Amino acid sequence: MGILVQKFGGTSVQSYEKMNEVLKIIKSYKEKDNDLQLVVVVSAMGRKGDPYATDTLINLVKNINKNPQKRELDALMTCGEIISGTVFTNILLNEGIDAVFLNGGQAGIITDDNYGNSKIVDVDPKRILNELNKGKVVVVAGFQGITTNNELTTLGRGGSDTSAVAIGKALKCDTVEIYTDVDGVMTADPRVEPNAKVLEHIGYEEVFQMADKGAKVIHPRAVQLAKSANITLVIKNTLNPLAKGTNIGIMRTSINEKMTYEDTVNVNTAVANQENIAQVKIKSEEDNFIEILNEIQKSSVSIDMINFFVDNKAFIIKEDDITKVENILKRFSVDFEIRKDCAKVTLIGAEIMGTPGVMARVVTSLSKYNIQLLQTSDSHMTISCLVKKDDMLNAVHAIHDEFNG
Repeated sequence: MGILVQKFGGTSVQSYEKMNEVLKIIKSYKEKDNDLQLVVVVSAMGRKGDPYATDTLINLVKNINKNPQKRELDALMTCGEIISGTVFTNILLNEGIDAVFLNGGQAGIITDDNYGNSKIVDVDPKRILNELNKGKVVVVAGFQGITTNNELTTLGRGGSDTSAVAIGKALKCDTVEIYTDVDGVMTADPRVEPNAKVLEHIGYEEVFQMADKGAKVIHPRAVQLAKSANITLVIKNTLNPLAKGTNIGIMRTSINEKMTYEDTVNVNTAVANQENIAQVKIKSEEDNFIEILNEIQKSSVSIDMINFFVDNKAFIIKEDDITKVENILKRFSVDFEIRKDCAKVTLIGAEIMGTPGVMARVVTSLSKYNIQLLQTSDSHMTISCLVKKDDMLNAVHAIHDEFNG
């Protein structure tokens, strides 16, 4: 007998029909091991546009007041998971499966008071354990917690992933399963790259990089928690539960699956992409660049791909931040140029560092599609390429085919 935490995302609990698919999964686990203790963490029902989705709830207030108080907004946003959790608990009960629903606070999730993006400071699993020991499946509302002053809080986007892993850590679980609408972590966004493949294993650090570079995999905070507790995360598809899915954890330190002796190393990697990027070039030899960067940071603008050249400096920002950056650069009276409609395509893999010829292969693959390379940056397991937005799809195809074809 053991404890397993399973998290089901918004698309998995979007409707009664989808919830019945979740029911089948839980039934199958209980049939295999009747002594297995299950904790089921749920997101709000559906996504943007659905009646009880988080964005729909937010708009109930923002249609009246565009700048609502964060405390009251958090209280409203917790309702989405409470609705899906209570509905699903009753589906279980109707099927003869003893179950109980707990909101985040009842489940023992204690947070700070940073409304809208709270951090978990502690998890007291006593109530969950008491219910499990009574033979119940415990359904928990994800995405939320409570402060020491009994204020309702939410954990920010992707917070249900974080809830599930935090509970798994408190219960000393070896594994936490994350159910979504894809078969696992893929080598590229399947909506962009039709030849994307499911990765059977991937390390924590690679998942961090994929999320950071634009891949919608799993929330980085959840991965950080899993790493701290040595929990294996398993990404699975609610509608295809028999698929192996992807294991995230230390059992594999790299994506690469085959190593030969002195033959060319086949660097199997993932490719991530981000749109709505702008390139900023400052045409100056002045030594005030660091001061400029500090001012940009103070305005809460995130910058990336910083390159220093003799007569200019370059970096990228989100297009939404163009006006803020323009105003700062004008105050410093520097000569600058901002190129809009860019995209970042990133190659990710632990074997990149120390493998000869990887950058050459990237450049060569892009040249086959006549793609102009605007800027590059690299780290120990990534190579990022800035291209025109119109070239993004071809850039993803080119790099993915080169390394995963």
